[in-house]
Amino acid sequence: MEIIHLSAECYPIAKVGGLGDVVGALPKYQNKLGHVAKVVMPAYQTKFLRENEFEVVYDGWGKLGFQNFPVRIFREKTNKLGFDVFLVHIAGLMDRENVYGYGDDTERFLAFQIAVLDWMAQWEHKPDVIHCHDHHTGLVPFMTAYCSQFRKLSSVPTVLTIHNGQYQGQFGWDKLHYIPPFDLWKAGQLEWQGAINPLAAAIKCAWRVTTVSPSYLEEIRYNANGLESLLSQERGKSVGILNGIDNEVWDPSTDTMLYKPYGIKILEAGKKANKEALCNVFNLDPEKPLFTFIGRLVGEKGADLLPDIFYSALLQSNGEMNVLVLGSGDPQVEGRLNHLKEAFPGNYNAYIGYNEQLSHQIYAGADFLLMPSRVEPCGLNQMYALRYGTIPIVRRIGGLKDTVIDIGDNGFGICHDQTSVWDVGHAIDRALELYADAKKVKEIRKFMMQLDHSWDKAAQQYINLYQI
Repeated sequence: MEIIHLSAECYPIAKVGGLGDVVGALPKYQNKLGHVAKVVMPAYQTKFLRENEFEVVYDGWGKLGFQNFPVRIFREKTNKLGFDVFLVHIAGLMDRENVYGYGDDTERFLAFQIAVLDWMAQWEHKPDVIHCHDHHTGLVPFMTAYCSQFRKLSSVPTVLTIHNGQYQGQFGWDKLHYIPPFDLWKAGQLEWQGAINPLAAAIKCAWRVTTVSPSYLEEIRYNANGLESLLSQERGKSVGILNGIDNEVWDPSTDTMLYKPYGIKILEAGKKANKEALCNVFNLDPEKPLFTFIGRLVGEKGADLLPDIFYSALLQSNGEMNVLVLGSGDPQVEGRLNHLKEAFPGNYNAYIGYNEQLSHQIYAGADFLLMPSRVEPCGLNQMYALRYGTIPIVRRIGGLKDTVIDIGDNGFGICHDQTSVWDVGHAIDRALELYADAKKVKEIRKFMMQLDHSWDKAAQQYINLYQI
């Protein structure tokens, strides 16, 4: 089976969040099952593009409305990621350093989708499935079904995976002419709440729809930024498949990003060495429990409450705990988190930005990871934490609910029900009480590290879905 994954992100080429991690791992595990999975994504001006070898597989032109644009598609030559990667270069649109955040993102990702379909329509064969990830590729199921120039691809099954239903890529009808010619009687397939909505169009037109955890599939029927009724209507073709993690990348015994790799047999010594190295860099006391947050500093992650949560917890603990934050996002939240450094020197620090190596070191060195999310379709951070023996403190929502069991229920994490300063503060108090029981912590860490959240099971579930 030949599977084409279309995505805006793929680790390590370009990553903003969990989407990049998923697309960087799922194809590799599908290939291990004997299939041919490939990734097609934009050719951003990233370190990966500059440092690796590519060959040109396609030169052509695309059309966006009344404008033509040149397209060149490169294939990475060495298969270093465990699957073929094709990068779509569109001068002036996709050849930028950042993935998102530009005023013309609508034009950028529309041009990308059109270019990919133009290329695929010229193949001598047809792939077995086109797997679209999030709204950035959400118009592909519509265009393969209804645009005349892609008629050759109309019989190819399309699958949409919703990684985060809050982001939908809506744009106005004044840009309808960007989409290649189709029967205007089908325009209703594009429409949702008065706008062209790529995610809604994909939900309507894709042959199958998946979410990245079973719980999230249920939750988006009630909280999907306006798509609730559509998702309920399309429930029959939808399934929740829990994401996995790439155990080859996230393995503390072989992780070259760590100060000291470790496994089950040297768990305590390994955690201690990495914690000491981390605390030395950030001026923290390694003898105290270390709490951390890693991720985007946005409302859906509960990050707006972090300054108040940490201020209250650090004040009440009388200096008997440490906090380290790694993330970026809302400038106001960034400023407040940075300001806490002055209030709690020696007990608190923050790194504002993105740093992949530091994230690995924090998972290895921290004692607890906080995820007080308002929305968490799957969550990968808690699975990374489990793999590295760091106890997750999570809200019971989405994939967090599917992967973390509270210690009060004979589990291995600490769970709370609401995203509030009080709820998270109470969870931190429970964590401090647990930390005082060194024997219990050691047992939990050993158990967590042996949990299997690899991609093997999920990769097979997707293969089964494609074959229905």
